[in-house]
Amino acid sequence: MKDFIAVMDSGVGGISVLIPMHRLMPDENFLFYGDSANAPYGTKSTDMVRSRVLELVADFLDEGAKAIAIACNTATSAAVKDLREIYPEVPIVGIEPALKPAVTEHEGGRILVMATPMTIREEKFKNLLSRYGGDCEVIPLPCPGLMEYVEGGKADTDEVEAFLRELLSPYLSGGLDAVVLGCTHYPFIRKRLQRVIGSDVEIYDGSLGTAKELRRRISDAGLLRPSGAGEGTICFRNSDKSEEKQKLSEELFYSHREHCH
Repeated sequence: MKDFIAVMDSGVGGISVLIPMHRLMPDENFLFYGDSANAPYGTKSTDMVRSRVLELVADFLDEGAKAIAIACNTATSAAVKDLREIYPEVPIVGIEPALKPAVTEHEGGRILVMATPMTIREEKFKNLLSRYGGDCEVIPLPCPGLMEYVEGGKADTDEVEAFLRELLSPYLSGGLDAVVLGCTHYPFIRKRLQRVIGSDVEIYDGSLGTAKELRRRISDAGLLRPSGAGEGTICFRNSDKSEEKQKLSEELFYSHREHCH
């Protein structure tokens, strides 16, 4: 496989970012790589995540990748700066919690940011908060255990809804204006989350913004396949070689691509 875009995540969550990428660039070839055998990244050390991401990206480039998307907030925090220094000529995008639009549209509001413990701990998130926090009350909420529901194929279950009710109950009584999804697994639990927080609370995720940024960078580098070149291919690969994980990857992509925001 040559001339492809490599999209990677700690597991299957980054498929929520692959969906808008494919929608914006249907002529491109994509390799989606989920590192489920080493998930979750969010509870590991920064150094461990950084070295794993650098190793995977080197492999993708050796295989002929023309661009890299780190579709994981935790991996972006840990490694994207280093990747851009090592490979200045390669279009590389990461993802960060969509705090800016949430704050802009809910001035003075109460905004909950759901993310992995590591994303919230990292300097990148602290910078984001100081840059865009504004006059909003921004509440960072680490959610250990939540991404595992998506990895286990339980994104749309009563079990995940009960988990969310318990996790969020301390924050609902004061009222929320918006919830920012700071992990690419979380868009897959969106339906259940909306039921828990109520239909008036707006949910934000950064997947479409990341897809647009990737398209811009590829285009600026003169690497975008011409429109009408024929629909590109999508290949799913995972460090967890089980048939279940392969099926889950394909199912998440094909069943959500019409509804993902």
